[in-house]
Amino acid sequence: MEDELLTLTGVGVRFGGLAALDDVALSVRAGEVVAVIGPNGAGKTSLFNVITGYVGAGSGQIRFAGARIDGLSAHRIAARGLRRTFQNGGLFGALSVLENVLTGFHGAIGGGFLPLLCAWPAARRAERAAILRALSVLEALGIRHLADRPAGELSGGQQRMVEIARAVASQPRLLLLDEPAVGLSPTARETLALTVRRLAGEGLGILLIEHAIELVMSVSDRIVVLTEGRVIADGSPQAVRADAKVLEAYLGHA
Repeated sequence: MEDELLTLTGVGVRFGGLAALDDVALSVRAGEVVAVIGPNGAGKTSLFNVITGYVGAGSGQIRFAGARIDGLSAHRIAARGLRRTFQNGGLFGALSVLENVLTGFHGAIGGGFLPLLCAWPAARRAERAAILRALSVLEALGIRHLADRPAGELSGGQQRMVEIARAVASQPRLLLLDEPAVGLSPTARETLALTVRRLAGEGLGILLIEHAIELVMSVSDRIVVLTEGRVIADGSPQAVRADAKVLEAYLGHA
């Protein structure tokens, strides 16, 4: 389809004799929220790692915006407009929240440091635009008041929101969120859910791993269920909730 951003076909990942992923197929369209759920060890993190270039695919194809990305480095994949968050963060603790979010622009401000040091007008304009964009994202996530705080002083939940802000501020086409609700208060989870749906409404494709089932059910258009590296269900939240295979594998009963 014309608006299909991500397509995996027959993707396999092996670590020695262990198949972390086996013949995985899934897709994400522009403006769609797709959640990946499954028990611990199901292959969810391996799925994110192979999509984003942190591990190689042993078989199959991965296409982003129509072009193959399997085999590309993580940096080159990110440069195409695919961004992710991580379970264990990755913020710069000594930098402020605003500065951390600005690192997500990857040097796109006026072509690097030389234009800024020389005070080139175009670079200064780009810098101001980036700051306004970053502050706008922080406002949308309800953490604008933390902009000047060192990231290392924040709670785990606050750091998670900053990491999401950093990924969103770079204006990706596809966003991969790895357990975004971990450590968030109920109020912050509500803000996260509203933000995810708003971003999807603006055309951003979102793929997320999440254990908070109530969040998954409220924000997802489709849910993909992994067990032992294989997809056992792919459908609407209502269909997945009623699937006997899912109840058996994920919930432990039929």
